[in-house]
Amino acid sequence: MTANDDAKNSTVLLSVTDGLARVTLNRPARLNAIDADAADRWRDVAREVTERDDVQAVLLDAAGPAFCAGGDVQAMATADYDAASIADHADVIHEGHAILRAGTKPIVAAVQGAVAGGGLGFMLCADYIVAADTSFYASRYAAIGLTPDCGVSTLLTESVGMRRALQLTLSDVRLTADEAKDWGLVTEVVPAEQIATRAEEIAAHWLAGAAGAYGEARRLLRAAPLRPVQESLDDEARTIARAFSTPDAQRLIAAFTAPRKR
Repeated sequence: MTANDDAKNSTVLLSVTDGLARVTLNRPARLNAIDADAADRWRDVAREVTERDDVQAVLLDAAGPAFCAGGDVQAMATADYDAASIADHADVIHEGHAILRAGTKPIVAAVQGAVAGGGLGFMLCADYIVAADTSFYASRYAAIGLTPDCGVSTLLTESVGMRRALQLTLSDVRLTADEAKDWGLVTEVVPAEQIATRAEEIAAHWLAGAAGAYGEARRLLRAAPLRPVQESLDDEARTIARAFSTPDAQRLIAAFTAPRKR
């Protein structure tokens, strides 16, 4: 089954093919900076891919030379924005992030070019991040007198730890792709021309196995830092019990325990 966006000019594209949802940030002329329309679209796409039964995994990528430059500062500088609208804008983005975090669809990201400010938060919604060797990473919030949003204060700290999160946020450091991998900000680094293929390989691996188990595993891990240990333990017990009864688990357990030829 294939479902594609009718609106090719959408700020965030969505297409679904054979269980894989491809979500593409699509403001290349603005380095995929997020304005109010893109924020609304992001939230709506997050809800759709999480709720659709025909989606088993998600590939997040971006059009043009950059992955995401964060918020659209030029738009923020117009008369259309004030403190209240900035807060509303952030709330909408955060709603999309929260929907994806709580969902059961594993997400792989293909990342190129600049990832700055809130772009870090969009990238870190993914569970597995394939980075181009030419990509680079920076906070840059304080450079324009602003503070983190787009989940950066939580997602960045989870990924690299408090000390490095503070270093990235409170300085002008710009990380190369290899430095980002060393920090734990991205999962692997490949030549720029290979990021799409490699991300597709990761998604195909999930889809060829027990995609539901991968999705539930990512949900458990994402939820754990935000709740008491006992709640996570109880959730684990219920989740593995449900998984055990699925056709995927029964098939894979049978294959694992089958006698091996010597």
